Amino acid sequence: MVEVKVEASELKGDEANLMDKLTDFLKEKTGGEATSDGKIVTLKGEGEALSKKYIRVTLKKCLHKHELTETYRVIADEEENTLKIKQRKLAEDED
Repeated sequence: MVEVKVEASELKGDEANLMDKLTDFLKEKTGGEATSDGKIVTLKGEGEALSKKYIRVTLKKCLHKHELTETYRVIADEEENTLKIKQRKLAEDED
């Protein structure tokens, strides 16, 4: 059984309500067992639907569906089988 974690601790404000939607979206698309514990979604299951690459693409689709692709991005974490949803650094924020 494969276990993949998605850390979404940088989701703020109204986007914080996205956690339940994100959990349901991942459960529907992967067919695995998705549980949400605060800001971490844990996926458990078997098969190609739980590959890190497929889950990353699915997370991007979920962010696009909720019009958050310009604000957030999905990156691989240093830990094995962990993905993070991070806020993008915009050019005007750097000045």
